[in-house]
Amino acid sequence: MRVSFVTAAGLLAMASLVLAASPPPEKAERYPQVQSYLELRVQEFGQISDERKSELQRIAEYVQSRLRSHETARLTFICTHNSRRSHMSQIWAATAAGFYGVSGVETFSGGTEATAFNPRAIAAIERAGLKVRKIDDGRNPRYAIRDHDTDMPLICFSKAYGDAPNPKEDFCAVMTCTQADKSCPDVAGSSLRVCLFFDDPKVADDTPEESAKYDDRCRQICREMLYLFSRVRD
Repeated sequence: MRVSFVTAAGLLAMASLVLAASPPPEKAERYPQVQSYLELRVQEFGQISDERKSELQRIAEYVQSRLRSHETARLTFICTHNSRRSHMSQIWAATAAGFYGVSGVETFSGGTEATAFNPRAIAAIERAGLKVRKIDDGRNPRYAIRDHDTDMPLICFSKAYGDAPNPKEDFCAVMTCTQADKSCPDVAGSSLRVCLFFDDPKVADDTPEESAKYDDRCRQICREMLYLFSRVRD
């Protein structure tokens, strides 16, 4: 996918565009490492519990219903700090939609407060093969993330779930952590709320298990987002 790194304002305007929400042009080829990573995760669908498959099916049916009505399906993944799990969910959901050729999907992420996209989570998606470019510096940098070299990248940075470029209404709120779920008994503007909690890899920060824990969570989230979009029917 091609991106012109122009101004920060211009890149912010691109933030609502999802790199993989639409199938890439035929000439576009996903990075080989990412393609292999996705194919391996598909083979792991049996590791997903029936309970989690049920929640993923609810999201798939929401996406399917919106697309059949010729409306955009917007998914906002919400965690407390929008630093790890919600970002990985947004990124892998966009990638999974592209993998299955499901167009008309936009993915977002947010928190009950803004912090920054954690470097450990960024390192995990890079180990999976995604390309990450830091656009600017500061306490809350923006990153351009892509899985192939055509079209627009996904622009990621930490934000509250109600902040731009996230949608204000008509979206599915996917709660990725228990704390955010308890803090937000009502997600304003959402048309569906689904709880899909992931264990926080933060527990392994600064330990010998850090990379393994983040990689495990990255694989799980990717696996489940792929399962979700495999269930979206025409």
